[in-house]
Amino acid sequence: MGISPVIVDDNVNFFWHGAEKVQLLGDFNNWGRDKSPSEFQPESPNLWKCRFKIPTDSYIEYAYLQNGERFPDPLNPFQVNDGIGHTNSSFWMPNAIDTPLARPQPDVAQGVVSTQTVVTSYFVAGPDRTIYLYQPPVSQPVPLVVVLDGKDYLERAQLTTIVDNLIAQGRIQPIALAMVSPAKMERQAEYACSDTTVAFILDRVMPIAQANFNLLDITKAPGAYCMMGASMGGLMSFYTALRAPEIFGKVLCQSGAFGAHLPVYHLYNRSVIEDLIRYCPAPPLKLWLDCGIYEWFIEPNRQMHALLQERGYDHSYLEHNSGHNYPSWRNVLWKGLEWLFPPQSI
Repeated sequence: MGISPVIVDDNVNFFWHGAEKVQLLGDFNNWGRDKSPSEFQPESPNLWKCRFKIPTDSYIEYAYLQNGERFPDPLNPFQVNDGIGHTNSSFWMPNAIDTPLARPQPDVAQGVVSTQTVVTSYFVAGPDRTIYLYQPPVSQPVPLVVVLDGKDYLERAQLTTIVDNLIAQGRIQPIALAMVSPAKMERQAEYACSDTTVAFILDRVMPIAQANFNLLDITKAPGAYCMMGASMGGLMSFYTALRAPEIFGKVLCQSGAFGAHLPVYHLYNRSVIEDLIRYCPAPPLKLWLDCGIYEWFIEPNRQMHALLQERGYDHSYLEHNSGHNYPSWRNVLWKGLEWLFPPQSI
């Protein structure tokens, strides 16, 4: 039967065995959001092929579609859960690798992860919320990073392992993490530039972090803390910093959902963040933004990058050859941490 896809340089050949052909969905055709699924062509009886040219440093996820049913490529053993109810097939191009920072290394001191239950006080959905706290393997005061979609970053992006390795290699200063997740069905509402979510972070999460960590004194180091998230979590991280820059002077925003207020994501709808940036004085923020070239948010991120340049914000913007998923974010988030928390800034 063979394997699929077959990759030679930047040529990617997908195969399907069967009497009826399938269609192809993936990062490379925006999962059919603004393009039709890609068609397979007959190669021989019961053998079909579809070919793409893809940059050699890409990470790609894809799936097959037949009679309205989506399923992973049966000839590809590498499958991932996309977090929204689908199992995708995946592959790394020849010049791309999953970062070794995401794997525990021998003789590297590990931080401690614990949980706390936070009473929501009606700021967000539900009576309480579990947050995950990461204490780095140091005793001195450290800055805090509040991570939205925190459980996903913990389990799917191996964030704490990456931080352990970066600290051990002297590539970042030690940081503490407060990893916060939204209510499952209310994520869109909680992360759509919500002032009640800002209040929840400031009034409920921050006291827990201050009680459990030895943090830098924010009154003596204004803006020393960071907000971090991806997609809607990136949008909300950016918004929180704009609302409380005296606390959160840093932002790590991955694939920011700057056009996500409309149900149809590929339509660019201006975010309130754009108005705050365009019409208000720029606060002293340090911003990291990255986005995959195969994402429906790529154009809004490019426009945000241009606006930040126009308004004189201190920021770095990176595009990478991948899509909207945790392996992509995992593979570049270390770059953002290095830029925001260089060791010499201690």
